[in-house]
Amino acid sequence: MSGLLAGPDAGSSPIKHGLLAGLDAGSTTVKLVLLDESGTIVYKRYERHLSKVRDKALELLQDAAAHFPGTPIALAVTGSAGLGLARVCSLLFVQEVHVAAMAVKKWLPGTDAVVELGGEDAKIIFFKGGLDQRMNGSCAGGTGAFIDQMATLLNVTPEELDRLAGESTRTYPVASRCGVFAKSDIQPLLNQGASKADVAASIFQAVVNQTVTGLAQGRRIEGNVAFLGGPLTFFKGLRDAFVKTLNLTGDSARFPADAAFYVGMGAALAAKDISARPIEDWVAQVTDAEDSAHITHPLPPLFSSDADLQEFRARHAKATAETADITTYRGNAWLGIDSGSTTTKLVLIDDDGRILYSHYGSNQGNPLQTVHDKLLDLRAQHGSHINIRGSAVTGYGEELMKNAFALDLGLVETVAHARAARHFQPEVDFILDIGGQDIKCFHIRNGVVDSILLNEACSSGCGSFIETFAKALGHDAASFAALALESTTPVDLGTRCTVFMNSSIKQAQKEGASVADISAGLATSVVRNALYKVIRINHADQLGKHPVVQGGTFLNDAVLRAFELETRNEVVRPGIAGLMGAYGAALSVRDNPPMVSGLLQEEELKAFSFTSREVRCGLCSNHCLMSIATFGNGNRHFSGNRCSRPAKGKEEDTLPNLFKYKYELLRNYGDSNAKPAVENFHSKEKPAAASERPGMKPVANRGRIGIPMVLNMFENLPFWHTFFTECGYEVVLSAPSSRELYS
Repeated sequence: MSGLLAGPDAGSSPIKHGLLAGLDAGSTTVKLVLLDESGTIVYKRYERHLSKVRDKALELLQDAAAHFPGTPIALAVTGSAGLGLARVCSLLFVQEVHVAAMAVKKWLPGTDAVVELGGEDAKIIFFKGGLDQRMNGSCAGGTGAFIDQMATLLNVTPEELDRLAGESTRTYPVASRCGVFAKSDIQPLLNQGASKADVAASIFQAVVNQTVTGLAQGRRIEGNVAFLGGPLTFFKGLRDAFVKTLNLTGDSARFPADAAFYVGMGAALAAKDISARPIEDWVAQVTDAEDSAHITHPLPPLFSSDADLQEFRARHAKATAETADITTYRGNAWLGIDSGSTTTKLVLIDDDGRILYSHYGSNQGNPLQTVHDKLLDLRAQHGSHINIRGSAVTGYGEELMKNAFALDLGLVETVAHARAARHFQPEVDFILDIGGQDIKCFHIRNGVVDSILLNEACSSGCGSFIETFAKALGHDAASFAALALESTTPVDLGTRCTVFMNSSIKQAQKEGASVADISAGLATSVVRNALYKVIRINHADQLGKHPVVQGGTFLNDAVLRAFELETRNEVVRPGIAGLMGAYGAALSVRDNPPMVSGLLQEEELKAFSFTSREVRCGLCSNHCLMSIATFGNGNRHFSGNRCSRPAKGKEEDTLPNLFKYKYELLRNYGDSNAKPAVENFHSKEKPAAASERPGMKPVANRGRIGIPMVLNMFENLPFWHTFFTECGYEVVLSAPSSRELYS
């Protein structure tokens, strides 16, 4: 991939004895570019702003002033965060897609299309066949922020993600329209043993797919294509994926040396029509601009006074689990493991339910290794004076962990959580559990789970939702939650998904909202999403009289307080809210002990090993790509299969294939060449063609009508085929579905 490496060339002087300046304030970064009279870059700087847009812009201008004291400049601002900055500081604002096109026309002549990816923005500009400019709307899928989120999920830096992608051998289908859906694809891959290198390459491919399908929308990206923006500057794996997918060769793929600055360079060009002033004047103008904090529709604060906060903390401190010293305890113990989507939890209890050992932490994208290390640590701590009589596991990785470490019992998550909740509130009648990507809520009646509600594809009300925003705003989850308690005017961000929430937060920042206000607003949004989008309650009474809340997200006091305010009810939050699945698993195996525990001993753990291989199953037409993990104890775990046949082996078909029969019956409507067949699904012959059924012969004297064999058109084909045939039309069906047809 040679590409075209181009920089600004010489041109006519836009202003006399001064510089043109372009300030590109994007969703995550600020770029400042200064051009001299010949159009050559004399200064450039690229920084993340961590939502402090004006502060970072001022820092860059001050740095430029130190390099060019007293120099007159003409300044224009662009970018998704630039409009608010320009309004506050009374600066010229220019639209980013327009100035990007200006820069490409000047410095990359002959370009047919431009792909520009930013922190949360994506743009495509088509020059060939008439200027056509496209930009993403509220969705930040397929942008730099998306890549950052996925790097965090893999527990690597963005630079390491790029390096890993270069070591991949295959890619997996991963959604990129939203970080939420991508996590739903990636987390099972990691839990099933997919390599981080392959997942990294899949993430970059997903960005390409999102750009091609979401922005191009069927229009071909071809000819000489220029790639701009930070992600395409810093990620070689992303550039390679674009080149391969678009089948670009030679100089048709253009990667200019200053690709990250082209929008800023275009803004500098647009500044030529305004008066140049000493650079210090611009610095003073930005410095002196008033903070215009005006939050639209603020929410009441989470706590009306410090006394209110102290009462809240004292009340919730009562629901604690007793502990015991593992080094002095002698007797039986029971182990519970919760292998979650993003975290791993372990709890070891004694016969009385006291906690001897606990762990709560990220699975680092490798849950097997995390559990293995913690089991070794546990064995090393308790020595021979504790006898682990039984072990149980729940969560995403239940089957994987059972097979790997010979655990005695596997539990459905709701059962484990209900058992733990009863320990703290014997009369519990409603449980809400908010985890990393899951919301689980279930009603308890007569001591058993009566009904269950789960979030589906969207995890906007989950822990990872808050954690993602905390990192984007420069905080860890704990400090971000603490700030929320100090907010006096929380921002009302609604109950929308992560993608749309980005827009709400940007608007709040433009209005001057503090990080504390945003954190408190997010806590309320999480609760409202759980109540009104997942549980869909109409009033608080539907949550029962004795609710228990749990899951790592409820360790955030702001979320807990928001829940109580929203439901107007005091609830029980156990002090081990994040460990409830593991604790419930331990209690369950204690209540139903095995005859002999099969849990691996210390020496077996030290010798623990496993191999993973991928195979294509041929037992049915799905042809699932499966991962088979084989462990040192001889156990095997299948993942990626959509049915149980690979694990059970090939079985003789004894029942008719009704799906095949239905499909052939529908396909044969209008097929005059189909073989006659009896209307009997036990027959191996095709059903009769439409033309051979009484009253179904097409007259076809009025034209032809095409019907796609998809969705409701497929299901309702008998009606529509008969209707149009009787009206005198010939009905033509689309070809059988295939990967080629889909593409």
